[in-house]
Amino acid sequence: MDKLISIIIPAINEAKHLAKLIPFLLENGGPHIAEIILVDGGSSDDTIEIAQSAGAFVIQSPVRRRSVQMNLGAKSAEGDILYFLHADTFPPPQYAFDIVSYYEEGFPMGCYRFKFDSNKWYLKINNYMTRFDFPWCRGGDQSLYVDKMVFDEFGGYRADYIIMEEYDFMEKARKKYSFKIMPDDILVSARKYDMNGYWKVQWANFIAFRNYKAGKSQQKIFDTYHRMLKLHK
Repeated sequence: MDKLISIIIPAINEAKHLAKLIPFLLENGGPHIAEIILVDGGSSDDTIEIAQSAGAFVIQSPVRRRSVQMNLGAKSAEGDILYFLHADTFPPPQYAFDIVSYYEEGFPMGCYRFKFDSNKWYLKINNYMTRFDFPWCRGGDQSLYVDKMVFDEFGGYRADYIIMEEYDFMEKARKKYSFKIMPDDILVSARKYDMNGYWKVQWANFIAFRNYKAGKSQQKIFDTYHRMLKLHK
């Protein structure tokens, strides 16, 4: 029997994207999808109403923090495989087939490469680099899938992490389990680059990763990153 996937989407004020994303996921997921769980972090727009009307189960998080939101979704999930997806990203249409296929090949966790929803040439450099298995080429935008038992084994995402929680989890889990970079692209919004400029975002990403590897406090990494960039709320 095929494994079932629980899709978990943490969101704050993402009504516009969710109105397109959730129907897309349901239309293309077929029999592999157990549920779509939207974990809201306190939206002031129509995020909750849009998600519910589109067919998602909604959980309201008491904390506006992605790690906490995703853990809440995972705790409620009924599927065998957890698929963590950002609200402004679109996986390829065959995403559910890909996940189940690679899972059954012996990869209990993995992600896609990505490409931006922009034709700007310099963003294509970033797109290309995500096919390589370097830690700094990974990130939550690439949509992590993971066996639910593996996720629970490592305690999920650290609830005290306010940034880079995916890096922390992958670092621990990949020491024990095989990881697959699926040979297709998830479509990622380029809005952060549009708002700030390419080199400013690249530099902020570099500083955040350097501070993380240097063991700086979560608050230090978060404050520095948010001071350097304008971000969507």
